[in-house]
Amino acid sequence: MNASIQPAISETAAPSPVLFEQRAAGNGRRIGIATLNAAATLNGLSLQMAELLDEQLRLWAEDDAIALVVLQGAGEKAFCAGGDLHGLYRGMREYQAGGGGDIRNNHQASEFFRTEYRLDYRIHRYPKPLLCWGHGIVMGGGIGLMAGASHRVVSERSRLAFPEITVGLYPDVGGSWLLNRVPARAGLFLALTGAPLNASDAIYAGLADHHVPEARRAAVLTQLSDEAWSGEAEMDRQRLTALLQAHGEPAPAGPLRQHAALIERLCDGEDLASIVARIQALDGDDAWLTGAAKTLAAGAPGSARLGFELQQRAAELSLADTFRVEYLVSLQCAAHGDFAEGIRALLIDKDRTPRWNPPTLELASAGWAAPFFIAPWPHGEHPLSDLDVSTQVHA
Repeated sequence: MNASIQPAISETAAPSPVLFEQRAAGNGRRIGIATLNAAATLNGLSLQMAELLDEQLRLWAEDDAIALVVLQGAGEKAFCAGGDLHGLYRGMREYQAGGGGDIRNNHQASEFFRTEYRLDYRIHRYPKPLLCWGHGIVMGGGIGLMAGASHRVVSERSRLAFPEITVGLYPDVGGSWLLNRVPARAGLFLALTGAPLNASDAIYAGLADHHVPEARRAAVLTQLSDEAWSGEAEMDRQRLTALLQAHGEPAPAGPLRQHAALIERLCDGEDLASIVARIQALDGDDAWLTGAAKTLAAGAPGSARLGFELQQRAAELSLADTFRVEYLVSLQCAAHGDFAEGIRALLIDKDRTPRWNPPTLELASAGWAAPFFIAPWPHGEHPLSDLDVSTQVHA
């Protein structure tokens, strides 16, 4: 049964970027399945996709017949490789061509980040079991979609990362809050280096819950339809946990856990320059560590500073307040930071030689970062001011 918000599709119409389906389950309940349907772009999250998904999740939350929701991605390569950087780049160029000024005048970035963050926060506080199948590449905006789900599955193909330093941004979509909770200060290491995580390390970092082989996805979905769901959220969450555990397998330890003690020493202290210097001094035969050091060396110094400052602040913030701060800083990055330059170098001109400004960490000081946290709207009028700070989120 197709979801009600999907329009009729003619033979010549482009396929919807998100597909919605309902499957009958036991006890008269139904399973809602949402599939990101842009495999050619690795299911990169566009504004339209976020709007469609947010509306359907709202409808399913209000439908007593829907017992649980599944979120997955089409294709074999990725659940979601991030946000729509091409669309954001076009918006940044239009904003600059119009003279810049007030960051709220960047309408594309304002609407995209507002919609994306609301969607991600909805997932964090979703009232029903929500299973996210994070196969293949899960980066940036993909982690934003996955992080708040009550049940987060990774497989042998999963590769999670926060690679924003390579495009002049920082780990947003709640990343400042999430990375603060990674053991042994490894969250800062991940923000600075964009180092990829396999299934085991994703679970160790608190970004996933279950390792289930990709070949078992169809069997899991079939069993979801066979279950007699109660309609009582906590009971059904427990039932879903047991089902996934029955299909799960242990995953071999990954490099983040293997190097946990070293990473904790590298990221010790509160002086960012010293931390960066220690990471960049890494050498040896470990490809994961040396790759992390190279990514940091080539990344935007301003992104390193902003990621560090945001993690410092998020340590004392609720998730909702973190989204509010990140929304502000993301708009500042789209207006004044290296975000447009990073996208240009990676995806537009593809010369891979970004001209970062500031060009060094010494110039990307705490004082340089301070204006990124100055809001243009009066107190109480933040576009995300109505996020429910009292709602319990999934740990």
